[in-house]
Amino acid sequence: MVRLTRIYTRGGDGGETSLGSGERVPKHALRVEVIGTVDEANAAIGVARLAATNDVDAMLERVQNDLFDLGADLCTPEGRHRGSQALRISDLQVERLEREIDAVNAHLQPLDSFILPGGSPAAAQVHVARTIVRRAERLMTRLATEETVNPAALHYINRLSDHLFVLARHLNDGGRADVLWKPGANRE
Repeated sequence: MVRLTRIYTRGGDGGETSLGSGERVPKHALRVEVIGTVDEANAAIGVARLAATNDVDAMLERVQNDLFDLGADLCTPEGRHRGSQALRISDLQVERLEREIDAVNAHLQPLDSFILPGGSPAAAQVHVARTIVRRAERLMTRLATEETVNPAALHYINRLSDHLFVLARHLNDGGRADVLWKPGANRE
C-alpha cells in the first residue's frame, strides 16, 4: 500500500522529477510525457465512469487500476536499479481486455462504416478517453525506439483503445445510436 503524507516535496521545483528507479530526469523527458498521458487517459476514464453503469463501470474501474499499474511499469525503466522489483503489466491483463472486447463486441450491431465520436454523452466521453489512449500509445512506441519498454505494456495500451471503442459502441445502444461517417457528405 502507498501512503502519502506530504503532497508537495519541492523536489520538482527545478524542472526535474524522480523515476521509480530513483533516477532524476527532466519533466519534459519522453518517459515522463508517456506517464503523464497515461494519467490523462485515466482521468478521462474517470469522467466517463460518471455516466457508466454496472458492467461498463466495473470494466472501466479495472482499466483505471491497470493504468496505475502501467504508470508504475513505465516509471521504473527495465534494466535499471530497482527495475527487477517493479510492478509490470502482464499478459494476463492484456488477455482480460481481449476477453472483454470479444464479449462486448458479440452483442454490437455490425459495423458498416467508420463512426464519428459521439452519440450518447457516455459514449462521447469514452471516445475522448480512447483518443488519449491512442496518443499514449504513439508516445510509448516512440519511447520503445529509444529505451526498453515492457512488450506487454505496449500490447495493453493497443488493446485498450480497441476496448474503449467497443465500449463506446455498447454505450450507443449496442451500436444502433452510433453516428456514422458519410464520406464526402458536405462537399457541395
